[in-house]
Amino acid sequence: MVEIAIVDYGVGNIHSIQRGLENAGAKVLVTHKPKELKSADGIVLPGVGAFKSAMDSLGESAEIIKDAASEDKPILGVCLGAQLFADWSEEGGKTEGLSLIPGKIVKLPKSVKIPHMGWNSIEKKQDHPFLSKIKTGDHVYFVHSYYYEPRKNKAILATSNYGIEFPGIIGKDSIVGTQFHPEKSGPVGLQMLKNFVQMSK
Repeated sequence: MVEIAIVDYGVGNIHSIQRGLENAGAKVLVTHKPKELKSADGIVLPGVGAFKSAMDSLGESAEIIKDAASEDKPILGVCLGAQLFADWSEEGGKTEGLSLIPGKIVKLPKSVKIPHMGWNSIEKKQDHPFLSKIKTGDHVYFVHSYYYEPRKNKAILATSNYGIEFPGIIGKDSIVGTQFHPEKSGPVGLQMLKNFVQMSK
């Protein structure tokens, strides 16, 4: 059975994503222990809250995640967890991220209601194993005030629109990040989690 480690660093609603991954057929371990993160077939980085406090809370797990990325281990970032893949964020002053997918995190424009909260559709920009059986027009659940601005468009797997077009899913090799919460996105989100489990086999 595929073993997925959810990084437990105190900033995430871990229970719902744990249930989603278990429903997708994975054995799930919630941990911050380096040995357990290293031995897992795939890693999920959840996150709710502010960028700087999340990076501070990651501690030594940050290096484990970077090492896993260099070894092409599948890594899924969810919401704030996905934003941590960036080089830096402008939230709360410039804060450095994990630098796994080149880009920065910027605030949604003042012209829209912040946070962007609720169901919204995605538009696929390219094929990827994470998007197997997912189609343009599928709806997913967002809660965010900032978004990923990748350095290269090839990192954008799918977009969404909220006053502006912004990346809903970013990816590079075996690393994928969703700006939305797949664990709260019904059958579409469960399919994505199943796809991630398949990627981790």
